[in-house]
Amino acid sequence: MRMRTGPELIVATKPFAMDFAAKSWWTVLSTGLSLVGSIGGTLWGFHLVGKLVCSVLSGLLILRFFVIYHDQQHHAILPKSRMAERLMRIFGILSLSPSSVWRSSHNYHHKHNSKLRSAHIGSFPVMTRAEYLKSSRGTRFKYLFMRHPLTILFGYVFAFLWGMCLYPFINQPKEHKDCLIAFVVHVLIGATLLYFFGWTALVLTQLIPHFIACAIGTYLFYAQHNFPEVSFFDRAGWAYEKAALESSSYMKTGPIMAWFTANIGYHHIHHLNARIPFYRLPEVWQKLPELQKPKTTSLSPLQIIRCLRLKVWDVESQRMVGFRELRAS
Repeated sequence: MRMRTGPELIVATKPFAMDFAAKSWWTVLSTGLSLVGSIGGTLWGFHLVGKLVCSVLSGLLILRFFVIYHDQQHHAILPKSRMAERLMRIFGILSLSPSSVWRSSHNYHHKHNSKLRSAHIGSFPVMTRAEYLKSSRGTRFKYLFMRHPLTILFGYVFAFLWGMCLYPFINQPKEHKDCLIAFVVHVLIGATLLYFFGWTALVLTQLIPHFIACAIGTYLFYAQHNFPEVSFFDRAGWAYEKAALESSSYMKTGPIMAWFTANIGYHHIHHLNARIPFYRLPEVWQKLPELQKPKTTSLSPLQIIRCLRLKVWDVESQRMVGFRELRAS
């Protein structure tokens, strides 16, 4: 069989970019109701262990709903439904990822994925080794802070509360009013939980679920474009389909984690055609052999460490390198 490449491969994915409304609504409603139930479980009269289980489950369900929200923002699911649009706008505010900033930054990321000069917008910044070595201490500190494992772990604070809410509003208040709304609503929910239910409810119902969802979500977004075999390009050597396949990973997960992440592990396929609904990504994988040998990573501890060690792009060796190679410079 002749293997398709380039624009021809993108054309081959178009038959899969079709939403099944009934299935999409089922995923939205079933996930949403499960999330409401798990959050209710954190406030119910269960034993503390039961409440903690519900808290962790809430975090994972927020993560799943976030990927579904992400699909709807791409118009991959329910593209013509006003009800879905309103529902997702509400979820965007509740999940600290307002629609105005999410669409603008994430759409830019898709159009410019892996371009060295503009890859930082809507994504983690990437400097070349030469740029890093020539930069000031302040610039280095800011760059390394944004890519630091603890910054990713505390994505709840740095990526969402600050990066998706406060920072966009401070810089462009007219365009991102919903970012301020999201921050204020989040604080009010926390204050309400504390006043009526106490510290335990604040921690179990709000803090732990958001911490889990934001930490995993931030890491997924990082690792799917910052992994040992990733490629970055100058504008002259960049092509959309090339960036999708060489700069976006396939993250291997088990079936349970694949469900909670709504198949976002098929990230190379998603970047090739963002209009494919998440529940059809495995189907594309099975039917297009050209997409079955991608650059891969996983959630194993070793793979996580390997991804987090990467710091700058070495133009000469055409790979991401860590501090050991930087010190050698």
